[in-house]
Amino acid sequence: MDYDEAGATCQRILDAVGEAVIADERFLESVLTGVLAQGHVLLEDVPGTGKTLTARSFASALNLSFSRIQFTPDLLPSDITGSNVYNEGTGEFEFVPGPVFSNLLLADEINRAPPKTQAALLEAMGEGQVTVDGETTELPSPFFVIATQNPIEQEGTFGLPEAQRDRFVFKLAMGYPEFDDERTLIDRRADRTSQSPSVEAVVDRETVAELQSVPETVSVDGKLRDYVVELGRATREDDRVEVGVSPRGVQRLFEAARAAAVIDGRAYVVPDDVRRVVYPTFAHRLVLTTEASVRGADPATVVADVLDSVAVPAVEESGAEDRRARDSAERGDQQDERGDGR
Repeated sequence: MDYDEAGATCQRILDAVGEAVIADERFLESVLTGVLAQGHVLLEDVPGTGKTLTARSFASALNLSFSRIQFTPDLLPSDITGSNVYNEGTGEFEFVPGPVFSNLLLADEINRAPPKTQAALLEAMGEGQVTVDGETTELPSPFFVIATQNPIEQEGTFGLPEAQRDRFVFKLAMGYPEFDDERTLIDRRADRTSQSPSVEAVVDRETVAELQSVPETVSVDGKLRDYVVELGRATREDDRVEVGVSPRGVQRLFEAARAAAVIDGRAYVVPDDVRRVVYPTFAHRLVLTTEASVRGADPATVVADVLDSVAVPAVEESGAEDRRARDSAERGDQQDERGDGR
């Protein structure tokens, strides 16, 4: 699949999801960017803004198997991964897969379960497998998680452990819709008999795998690679930060920037791609000092200051470089032909 085709396919997916989900286009694009980067996405917002509908709509548009887990305080790890159950007929224990065995898993209100249960997803999200009673089972491919959580200030929530947050390529917020968008929700509800709008499949599982492979071939200039690393290291040097972005977070920024280029139909990354995805990639990975938190500092402000402090490299578009290389090669061939003629 070439870059133009990949970009056009991504736009068709976004259009299909946008027919059902009333949300900012940039938000939906960010979710798809996470999918292309083969990462997981965490959606944080108050209940009722459409987080669950967003996950279901993407599963439908991508034509992937879908399962949902409602996280509650009494949820057990085995309720997620599955467990070995005794079969009286055979006299043996058999593994019964849990809901994690799907292409797209919706972990709904993930922070309403205690950290022990949240951690049941760590191996699945990091390795694409689960281990139960010493036996490891591969998950379907592709596999990614869209998790939703309510703001941690709400009653009955548990903050996600740092290791869990680091597994998400993005943390996004939908926000409340604008007046016109909220009115559209009312009009849509008045004109249909079902509670949830349906989304038609745009691609199949094989095409999703193709789309996820395209970012691996996107070129990134050396100066931009330095820029990505410098942004990550700058978070660790900020006095307000106790724990900065990990090397995994820096890699996720690199992967997300390449995925963002694919959605735009480009074979190369530009600085705007990096700057567009750095907030949702870095902010949730930062742990601020107690003093900074008391003073009202927030991770988004730290990321903004880091962006201001690190110089943006002057990078020429790779497409122009490729054209010059081809022109130079053609001129060389022509000269060789003239030389042979003499």
